[in-house]
Amino acid sequence: MKKYIFTFSFLCSILLGNAQNSENQYRLIVAGFYNLENLFDTIDDPIKYDEEFTPSGGYRYNTTIYKDKLGRLSDVLSQIGTDVSPDGLAFLGTAEIENVDVLLDLVAMPKLASRNYKPIWYEGGDARGIDCAFLYNPKYFKPIYSKSIPINLNQVVKDGKPTRDVLWVRGILTGIDTIDVFVGHWPSRRGGETLTAPMRNYVAETIRHYADSIRTINKAAKILVMGDLNDNPTDPSLVKYLDAVGSKDKMTAEKFFNPFVEFYKKGYGTLAHNDAWGLFDQIILSNGWMNAKQDGWFYQNAHIFKKDFMVQKTGKYKGYPKRTWNFSEYNYGYSDHFPTYIQLLQRVQ
Repeated sequence: MKKYIFTFSFLCSILLGNAQNSENQYRLIVAGFYNLENLFDTIDDPIKYDEEFTPSGGYRYNTTIYKDKLGRLSDVLSQIGTDVSPDGLAFLGTAEIENVDVLLDLVAMPKLASRNYKPIWYEGGDARGIDCAFLYNPKYFKPIYSKSIPINLNQVVKDGKPTRDVLWVRGILTGIDTIDVFVGHWPSRRGGETLTAPMRNYVAETIRHYADSIRTINKAAKILVMGDLNDNPTDPSLVKYLDAVGSKDKMTAEKFFNPFVEFYKKGYGTLAHNDAWGLFDQIILSNGWMNAKQDGWFYQNAHIFKKDFMVQKTGKYKGYPKRTWNFSEYNYGYSDHFPTYIQLLQRVQ
């Protein structure tokens, strides 16, 4: 395995809380999340409400548009993290995926093909047929278990319907750490933020239940919760029901750390609506990632990936993420969300 090794200066050691040894060497990897905004194929699936994403549908979605969208998404994915790790993303959670075929088409694009990404995907309960998925570079990650966790909103609201499943993936990271990743696309705010909040609280509570079961066996378990959560980092679903805090000083073995709280408080976001920024795309870590003195992988920092070419330059959505569609017209865009990613370190000396 090719390794990317850094020798940190005194300043970097302070940032890592390790000023007593300024010559430690570290390996670095990158993990991310990206909502791919309606990554459908062009074929009408009779059991899904996907008709608008066909050549005869409202978007006049055809092979030319599909291939262009794949190329644009690969432009983004191929660049995330390459400033610090030449292989870019070691693994990635995604949302709004129709099926495994679109993932295979995406990872086969020329800018991604050499990374040999492999997909994990299950057909979930969403009527439109958009699901979460997980892509991993087998050079860094070996899956050992995966499960699609159904989310039935009958538990929360009257006449609630199944919504997008939560994808749970367990694997071995670089042969060192067993990690658990939960990828979600929580219920939207359509119908009103307050009215729909109980649905997102329920999903957060469900993930927390699984995480607590894992931590009952191993208090230092390394768990990541990532996704388009349709809530901001300071909303109750994250703070109360998932029990995520924005300060390392408030961490305990039972809590999660959400590095995107500080981003949100400073006005940064991953999507915009009515000229207000939201930060729905988050990656949240269990306490097991927070010890910089451990031999395994630990958390270094978090980022929103926002390049100039990904920003809308004109029109109603000027300054927003350059979305795929401008109403029913193809916008030659990428996604209506910016991706997020974290950097992880492992001491090798």
